[in-house]
Amino acid sequence: MNLDIRSIAMRAAQRALAEPSAPSPHGGVVVLASGTRPLDPALKAQLAASRSQPWVTERCLDGTADGATVTLAPDVRVTAQAREQAHDRGIQFKQGHQTLGTHFGGDHAPLVAVGCDHGGFDLKQDVIASLGELGYRPLDMGTRDKRAVDYPDFARAVAEAVADGRAVAGVCIDGAGIGSAMTAGKVPGVLAANCWDVRTAANAREHNHANVLCLGAGHLDRGSAHAVLQTFLATPCGEGRHARRVEKIWATETRYSKGAPESTPGH
Repeated sequence: MNLDIRSIAMRAAQRALAEPSAPSPHGGVVVLASGTRPLDPALKAQLAASRSQPWVTERCLDGTADGATVTLAPDVRVTAQAREQAHDRGIQFKQGHQTLGTHFGGDHAPLVAVGCDHGGFDLKQDVIASLGELGYRPLDMGTRDKRAVDYPDFARAVAEAVADGRAVAGVCIDGAGIGSAMTAGKVPGVLAANCWDVRTAANAREHNHANVLCLGAGHLDRGSAHAVLQTFLATPCGEGRHARRVEKIWATETRYSKGAPESTPGH
């Protein structure tokens, strides 16, 4: 039976927007008890549009026969892991007007990797709750308590989860967010951005196509971090001149991954 995945997702998004403080079913995450935090009205439509574009994850393929052809609506996105599983099982995706018989939300919601050091532990708990409110499942990469640890270990874990397709985006948290951004950006396939307000979060996505958000726990309270995260997840990557410039970032990574650059004649 073919289900209208877009309609289902739209209804789910509308319910979430109408009830931002309701307990979340996503991966057991529960909203922390501090009252209702209404979504920024300027981002409501943008977030609804983002969430109404459903994802196909590896869990969505559980009931699909090997070798099958799955017809997807043009707005359906497929995670890297789902594409890899489909390739291994001979499942083909094609664009059309039908959609996969599953829905966006619950166990099928996209994963966002989250990691922190001891200084970012409290804010990480808030970020995990926010992800549930916004319709995503958290992939907790640690740390698990406030004992002193080294932020590069956890920033790298988050970045690798994004780079290998386990998560559609990542969030790193330390005292300032700067060291985690430096670390995450060293992982091929990652564009990490240290953001401290909604303006920089929107810029990181639209202009720079960032896929890992880095937050400084020493500079953001829970409400501010929620707004930054919301903006980061709801803002699409810009096309045209923005995409062309980001291609130059990737070209720089490719050049230096092959070894030291050749010296310029005369220098």
